[in-house]
Amino acid sequence: MAGTLKNVTDADFDEVVLKSDKPVLVDFWAAWCGPCRQIAPSLEAIAAEHDGIQVVKLNIDENPGTAAKYGVMSIPTLNVYQGGEVVKTIVGAKPKAAIERDLADFIAK
Repeated sequence: MAGTLKNVTDADFDEVVLKSDKPVLVDFWAAWCGPCRQIAPSLEAIAAEHDGIQVVKLNIDENPGTAAKYGVMSIPTLNVYQGGEVVKTIVGAKPKAAIERDLADFIAK
């Protein structure tokens, strides 16, 4: 069942993302970003369909510190974090199937 993805902030990013025991896909987005809204349903579906990865959203306007720390220059940017490190970066809006292909190493089939 697809639902609203968990939002993370500068304050809880380390705890929720970096200390997670499984890979975490972070969607760096903003409310004014059309492509960000376009991929949101795909990300919700991926989160609902794959237990092997956690999917969260970080609003860059409300949380500029984390976006700056990881050099996010354009949105949507999807970073996969594993063991406290960025292990994959996907920039731009893509169809769900393309995102899943990019995440093949991290999502349990």
